[in-house]
Amino acid sequence: MTELETYTLAVPGAVLHYDVRRNDASTEPVLLLIGSPMGAAGFVTLAGHFADRTVVTYDPRGAERSKIPGEVAESTPDDHADDLHRLISALDVGPVDVFASSGGAVNALALVARHPEQVRTLVAHEPPASRELPDREVVLAACVDINATYRRSGSGPAMAKFIRLVSHDGPLPAGYADEPAPDPAAFGLPTEDDGSRDDALLGRNMISCNHYRHDFDALRAASTRIVIGVGAASGETLARRAAAAVAERLGITPVTFPGNHIGFAGGEYGQTGEPDAFAATLRSVLAD
Repeated sequence: MTELETYTLAVPGAVLHYDVRRNDASTEPVLLLIGSPMGAAGFVTLAGHFADRTVVTYDPRGAERSKIPGEVAESTPDDHADDLHRLISALDVGPVDVFASSGGAVNALALVARHPEQVRTLVAHEPPASRELPDREVVLAACVDINATYRRSGSGPAMAKFIRLVSHDGPLPAGYADEPAPDPAAFGLPTEDDGSRDDALLGRNMISCNHYRHDFDALRAASTRIVIGVGAASGETLARRAAAAVAERLGITPVTFPGNHIGFAGGEYGQTGEPDAFAATLRSVLAD
């Protein structure tokens, strides 16, 4: 594998930054590692486990180096899917393999529904497809509230609500919206509003990602091999439950990966999962 090379790609409404770790000797498809809003920096450890093939990572629109200046506007999974379509086309390498985490998994499923010819295998790890949950109405209302809190009060109060939501084990109770708001300071978050409103998670993707309606007919008919991943240590948290529901809609059995929602992390953003075991499982899945 060569040293990391960085490129930019102009897409409608944004300029994407992406990185290529090239291995010209490899006969395997290019491996695209994606998240949302997690950018390329979140996949450094995982990329290092696949030095035997070319690996591409990127920063989604609105995140990291692909920041969009100005007023916060919503970014939808269809927007991200079109970005991914253009990125894969720019690589000009034929069908790729994709490992997609969290919101990136939602976006990758949207990509495959539209352009299955571009992806050989998609491993979608814990997509928060909240519309597929039996408690969807409570979950979707919570997502709307998090976005409204962000726009009204800033990142600290909104992120505290987000952490509480994604950490909740099991279906949300009917009275969830009436529970007292969590204290941002309890999570080490700022209590003062700095006035910024450009957060990709809380401002751009919070509603559109969780509210997205997947085209399951298109996904079932796709030529792409789709694998749904769940974390062994994820319990019954929202993303894990949603992933299982997506697998059921597709008529497939989810694959269990070591660790939790960020089991692949090796210290990026201060989070560490079980990256060695996670990468070994991913390699096995891609080889099937």
